Order: sequence, then structure tokens, then C-alpha cells
Amino acid sequence: MGTGHEACLKVLVNAFSARLGGGQTYLTNLLEFLQEDAPVEVFVLVPDSLDLPANRANIHRIRVCWPVENPAIRAVWEGICLRRLVRHLEADVLFCPGGIIGTSVPTSCKNVTMFQNMIPFDLVQRRKYPLGYMRVRNWLLERVMLRSMKKADRIICISEFARRVIESNAPELSGKMIVIPHGIGPCFRVNHAPRPHWLPAEDYILYVSILDVYKAQVEVLRAYALLKQRRHTVEKLIFVGPERSYYAQKVRSEIVRQGLQNDVLLTGPVPHDQLPPLYQNALINIFASECENCPNIMLEALASGRPLLASNRPPMPEFGGDAAIYFDPSAPEDLAEKLVSVIDDPTRLAELSAKAKKRSRLYDWDRTARTTWTAIGELVSAHALDSN
Repeated sequence: MGTGHEACLKVLVNAFSARLGGGQTYLTNLLEFLQEDAPVEVFVLVPDSLDLPANRANIHRIRVCWPVENPAIRAVWEGICLRRLVRHLEADVLFCPGGIIGTSVPTSCKNVTMFQNMIPFDLVQRRKYPLGYMRVRNWLLERVMLRSMKKADRIICISEFARRVIESNAPELSGKMIVIPHGIGPCFRVNHAPRPHWLPAEDYILYVSILDVYKAQVEVLRAYALLKQRRHTVEKLIFVGPERSYYAQKVRSEIVRQGLQNDVLLTGPVPHDQLPPLYQNALINIFASECENCPNIMLEALASGRPLLASNRPPMPEFGGDAAIYFDPSAPEDLAEKLVSVIDDPTRLAELSAKAKKRSRLYDWDRTARTTWTAIGELVSAHALDSN
């Protein structure tokens, strides 16, 4: 990696906020693909729910006695204790992948943060939430995240679109940013996993994602209803994902309103390692999100080698290239037309499948991890040279 240090590079990762799918997937792979012989020693503040790579001498979990699962208490702990921990470990880098740097650090330590959560920077999506907690939370996050980026020595963006968003909000941060997209786990590249027994006997159209206002499941339902009006549609529609928002009730009400109770399946959450066979056995995968930073689900769907219809909102075309058909996620008519154009065309479906598999090879967790640890090491090396 070439850190310029005779001793091992010490990195303290504050990942207490990695409590949900995307954040945990990122951290798991970042650590899993850290080479055991790399001159890096990593100390990780992480929820107990996240398993770290076993038997790795250069990865250490640090536990604290505070109930830091509570965001308010976590913020207090970071303000009081995190700086002391940085000093105690003599850390070269404080890495905050959640996007918030909750403390100041000694001048000998560099700050690295990430930009992963796009919702606070999308006013249209923020306004879709009712007045209350989520509106206030996203308003605060926008300000806190920008303040953290201004404090950071390096900002990791996970798409070119994300970099442009931050540059439009704070042009002075341009020189701090580096773009390192997420990867795709090896389990998603397995050739045609067996079909899970609980799936319907019919072919199905699959949409994996949390049910939330910016994911457009209601519009997908309306598009599916239009599809059923225009052809004899025996294919089922399956939504996979947790129902943590009031929006889930809107989805269920729309299913009843459209009379689709026998055609649509809501599975709830499915463990991450059980998703590959769902993608790989789908007739078509859909990704209809209106707001993303780096769409992990879309990348996993590409790797399945099945046809993909994706939202035309950025950054989806940045990641899918010509390997997907794009639609306006706010316009059910558009998605319905795109479905009609391909669902009965085996040649087009096969072409999309081949392109999806090929495109997915651009995204690899090993490459992401190597690039990330190298960028962190080079930041410290540059600081050491400047100090001499």
C-alpha cells in the first residue's frame, strides 16, 4: 500500500451508525477484503449485530459500555470519549463511513468520511415525508454531513453523481473528494442458484428494496396493473424488503385498490445471503428508486444476469450503462410500456441478461477495498511528507 510509515498504519473506524443493510454490507466487505498482510491495523467501533472477519490479527473490535444504539447518546459519547480513544490508540486516521465526524482529533490524525446518504440532499424526496421526525432528521443531516465534510481531510464519494451533488453545495470541497463505487459480493455471481421453494410457481417480476417514499413501489404497482390490462399476465410481482415506513401501508392499500391481492407478494426482509437465488430466478428485475447514491441493489441485480429495468434518475444510468432499460419511476405508464416491450421478447430478454452480467464485472468488492485502503494510506503518506 505504501503508506510511507515504517510502522503499521492505525485506522480507527467509527461505524456505530452501520445498523442497516447498506452500511453493514459496505463495512463487512471493506474489512473482509483487507489483506491480512497489509500494513494496516484497524480498530472498529461497530454494533454487536455486525460480525467482523474471524481470526484476523489486524482487525480489532472495540466495545463501549454506553448504549450507543441511541443516536443522541452516541453523539454525546463521540463528543466526550472518541477524541480520547483516538489519542489512546495513537490512530493515524479516524474513518467515519457513516458521514458524520462527531469529534475533533489531534493534528497528527487525519479525518476521512464518506457520502452515502443522498436523501438529505434531495429536497423533492425530503418533502414526501409527512411533517415530523423524518423531515427534521433529514434537514439536520444535510447540515451535519456538510459540516463533517468540511472538517474532513478526505471525502469518499460512491458515485460521480454524488461528487457533483457535493460540489454544487460546497465547491471548495472538490479537491478533497475521491470516487470509489461499491462492489458486488461473490455470492451474487453464482450461476443460477436453485429456485427457493416458497416462491410462486409462476414466473415473477422482482423488486428488492425497503418500502419507502422514494422507492416508488406504489408506482410499480400501478404499472403492473396496466401491464395486466394490456396482456395476459400470469407473472407475479414480488416486493422484497422491510416495511419500516408509513409508506408500507400505502403500498398495501394500493394492492387492494388495484385488486391485486392474488398477484402481488410482499415478503418482508430476506437475509442478504438469501437474495441471490431470488434475483437469478426472476423473469425481470426492477429497480425503481428515485434517489440513490450508489445503488447496491441494482448492482446485485445486474450480477444475477437477469434482465433489468431501472429508474432513469441519476446515478442509475451511471452504473447500468447500456445493460438496463430505463423508465421514469414517477410515471407508471412509462414502466408499463417498457415491460410490454420486453416481457414477451425472448431475444431482447437474453440480450439484456448478457449485458447485465458483463456490466456487473465493473464492480468488485476486492477492488473497492484495495482502492479505499490505498487512498487512506496515501493521505497519511502525504501528511508525513508535508511534515518533513
